Amino acid sequence: MNFTPKIIIFVQNISNMNYRLPAEWEPQQAIQLTWPHNATDWRDTLQEVTQCYIEIARHISMRQDLWIVTPEPQKVERLLRNNLNDDSLRRITYYRIPTNDTWARDHGFITLVPDYTRQGAGDSRLLLDFRFNAWGGKFEASLDNEISCKLREMNPYLADDMYEDNLDFELEGGSIESDGQGTILTTAQCNLNTNRRENSDLPYIEQELKRRLRANRILWLHHGGLQQDDTDAHIDTLARFCPDDTIVYSEGFPEMLEELKAFRTPQGKPYKLVPVPEYYANFLIINGAVLLPFYQDSLKDQRAQTTLQSVFPDREVIGIDCSILLTQNGSLHCCTMQYPRI
Repeated sequence: MNFTPKIIIFVQNISNMNYRLPAEWEPQQAIQLTWPHNATDWRDTLQEVTQCYIEIARHISMRQDLWIVTPEPQKVERLLRNNLNDDSLRRITYYRIPTNDTWARDHGFITLVPDYTRQGAGDSRLLLDFRFNAWGGKFEASLDNEISCKLREMNPYLADDMYEDNLDFELEGGSIESDGQGTILTTAQCNLNTNRRENSDLPYIEQELKRRLRANRILWLHHGGLQQDDTDAHIDTLARFCPDDTIVYSEGFPEMLEELKAFRTPQGKPYKLVPVPEYYANFLIINGAVLLPFYQDSLKDQRAQTTLQSVFPDREVIGIDCSILLTQNGSLHCCTMQYPRI
């Protein structure tokens, strides 16, 4: 990988800089999508999943930049030119990169921003590159593990960002939630799993998460998990931080709910807990909107949309049919990764 001397200096002095992991509802520059193709597990349902991705791309590119990673950029560009308007198309950039699969949430950069409440904060983002090996080695992921480094080499918006190599530590973006104030929400089933790393003791993992993510505290959920979940209970399918000390959670897990009730905000207050039907917690927050997965169940779709609209009264809540994504045990949030704006 070729870095400029400026970047090398940044990497060497990274521990002296003050950063934080922003909340997803903070301003964003772009969203990354890793596009499905015939060599992925979508080969038998490629038409259906492509239509889903077109709708996701449509609503993202209406509001902010969209970076599409694909080994077939010309093919995807032609497809979107036939489906999106010119304003949206101007916000899309394509990056020719080989891929195994499509779950950008887990193979994409986890991006920190300067913490301007502390002295010594920098003026650029910090890209954290963690190892991705398909949720504990369940699938082939060598190409996906290289996407972030290749994207940074090709993407001028990332070239001046600081970079930190965390490839000795497996961590997927879908396994963590941030409130933007130094609190990380995660699950023991995933991040204490011995298929992620040999030393899975809670004190060690908590220390590493705090150090690498510049976090103050970790809230651990020890219960909850969807059926047929390759991720070992990613938090973004179960409970999501939202504005005003709110946690939106997937109902149907009474022991998890009791844990959520016991959690306290950094100010020592209980969180406001808001339930949604199972699978609907996998929504994506973007600039000015919330993209909510729908599953062809009109009652649950409408209930989830009404609920999310009450949590995000200043954003449009948009439903997108993501039924096809469930066939590969993922959903809308899982296939996207946001890059914050500073």
